[in-house]
Amino acid sequence: MLREVHILLTYSCNFECDHCFLYCGPKAKGTFTRDRIAELLDQAKRLGTVEWIYFEGGEPFLFYSLMLEGLGMARALGFKTGIVTNGSWATSEADAEIWLEPLCALEVADLSMSDDWFHGGERGGRSDPPVRTALRVARRLGLPVDTIRIERPASGTESARPKGATIVGGEVRFRGRAADRLSDGVPRQPVETFTECPYEDLRTPERVHVDCYGNVHFCQGLTVGSLWDTPLSRLLADYRAEAHPVCGPLVEGGPARLAQVYGIAPETGPADACHLCFQARRALIDRFPEHLTPRQVYGLD
Repeated sequence: MLREVHILLTYSCNFECDHCFLYCGPKAKGTFTRDRIAELLDQAKRLGTVEWIYFEGGEPFLFYSLMLEGLGMARALGFKTGIVTNGSWATSEADAEIWLEPLCALEVADLSMSDDWFHGGERGGRSDPPVRTALRVARRLGLPVDTIRIERPASGTESARPKGATIVGGEVRFRGRAADRLSDGVPRQPVETFTECPYEDLRTPERVHVDCYGNVHFCQGLTVGSLWDTPLSRLLADYRAEAHPVCGPLVEGGPARLAQVYGIAPETGPADACHLCFQARRALIDRFPEHLTPRQVYGLD
């Protein structure tokens, strides 16, 4: 039963992180309009099961006014709301207050911020990057804060974690840009090792991501159609994992089964289950373009 809809407000981002699932960056295209947000929220409301609406990207604060409008519409419909951001806009505490105070009025229930090496912290030699400023101000304003922290593949000394925040995250998953930029030097494992998807429930998902093209993602780049063409309620009602050309093999036997069914043999062994799945899906993108989309998520456009 679907509980959460995560709106990929934009694929654009001021960062181009090596670990990004979605291959986001300054040149990435695709952003929602107000009318499209309203249409998506209406479809989510009609389901009767969705409780949470998240705004993320890319970096949603790049389209701040649109994000605020969407948050307001979601609250008016009775949804709890959340945001995922890299916090790079918090160039000072005074500036951060300007960005964050409207979120208090909109009763944002979860503000998740990326605070790690990838997002301008230790990588840039900064002990107090903007996201730490954003976290301090958010806590002072009483906003519920989570911290997303992804560790580098090569283990090292972890910097001090910010106080007063829940830490969400862990090791890099080798999909998206991470599959191309971070997998070198990582120990490889036999393909047959990966007999299940360790992260997503592809039979009865409780969360989906939706982008500006209407693509309903069960996992980034793995879709069941566009809700601009077919209503979300119908997409979910008609979905059967076993009948989906990509989800079917994945629920039957994980990425190993997906590779076996379509005769895909990676040149090098995969670093993890996501790595094998991503390699297989990218090899199949021209065969199943309606289910493996958009191409930019696979680093192809």
